[in-house]
Amino acid sequence: MRPILALIALALTLAGADAGGQPAGTLERHELIIREFHTESGAVLPEARLVYTTLGKLNAAGDNAILLPSHYMASFTGYNWLIGHAPDRALDPARDFLVLTELFGNGRSSSPSNTPEPFHGPRFPVTTIRDNVAAVHRLLTQELRVNHLRAVIGFSMGAEQAFQWAVSHPRFMDAIVATSGTAKCYGHGYVRLEGQIAALTTDPAWKDGEYAAPPAKGLEAFGLVWAAWLYSQEWWRQELWRTNSPPGTTFDQAWQGFRKRFSADANDYILQARTWQRHDVGTTPGFDGDTGRALRSIKARVLYMPSETDLYFPISDARYEQAFIANVNFLPIPSLWGHTAGAASNPADLKFLNEEIGKFLRRGDREPGERQSSQRARRSSERAVTTDEASELALWS
Repeated sequence: MRPILALIALALTLAGADAGGQPAGTLERHELIIREFHTESGAVLPEARLVYTTLGKLNAAGDNAILLPSHYMASFTGYNWLIGHAPDRALDPARDFLVLTELFGNGRSSSPSNTPEPFHGPRFPVTTIRDNVAAVHRLLTQELRVNHLRAVIGFSMGAEQAFQWAVSHPRFMDAIVATSGTAKCYGHGYVRLEGQIAALTTDPAWKDGEYAAPPAKGLEAFGLVWAAWLYSQEWWRQELWRTNSPPGTTFDQAWQGFRKRFSADANDYILQARTWQRHDVGTTPGFDGDTGRALRSIKARVLYMPSETDLYFPISDARYEQAFIANVNFLPIPSLWGHTAGAASNPADLKFLNEEIGKFLRRGDREPGERQSSQRARRSSERAVTTDEASELALWS
């Protein structure tokens, strides 16, 4: 059954855009509704909802689409730092057709908190990064009529999605950009996430996810664990928190503020943490758990930008992975801002990311004759559906 496109008349103010970035305005929220959505766990959601928005227009050649999938508990405004009409922004809606999507579990797309029984709350199935990629693939090809992407650009869990796109659909995009995120959640990251989940669920008010009121103490503990991993040790030693705090803020006020940072639904936080934990491109069908072999299969150009001080996705993990990728530009972000460097959390990282991503995308732009040749090759490859693609179409139809 074809998905149903539902337009919701909701105007969202673009937050955080400065004078040189995305102009103040509104984004229109859209929902793709997919009936009988099969998840990798085997659970079938009677109705899966995917929230997204678009900026710009698909050109006549169909070669200017860029996908920006969301990160942990984020909305589609999470990439405002990369978008604008000014020359210091890598993406421009006047030139690019931007598709911004939201992960399952963020409280807006299908989530434990907004899905009716029998999948409400703790009964919502753990969705994988591949589940999310499958839903967005439907959105692009069946609703937006996008059959090829100029790039997939993602931060954190968005980077996880970018890598999965490059493995699941190796010829669907020209390039991917991954900032502060890897192609697999390794043991260190898994245990870190488990620690955060434990901090939340030890609150007696958790009640195995059947809470009548939010587990407030658990959410406070969750926020404090998050704070210790979010930034680098040197960020804390140099008291860089002062650079984005009101004058006179004390250290106690700075760290105590993380107690109230997490106020969304607890089951939603845990669902997306489980999605994060289970990510591994090596478990894509056909690779038998071999992450290296999956990475070697990537055909797209890759700009791999780990943060030098990321504690969530250590640079050693990224350095290990990049050795398997044939066409990779490995460019660490020189920053003390830990994981947040990959989302331009300070002026220096904002400048570095926009400059390097912009240069990378421009290097991929070809002369018209070369582009037409590529388009002919792509149309030919689209007609020749592989065995894996045929299996996927059967699974998700």
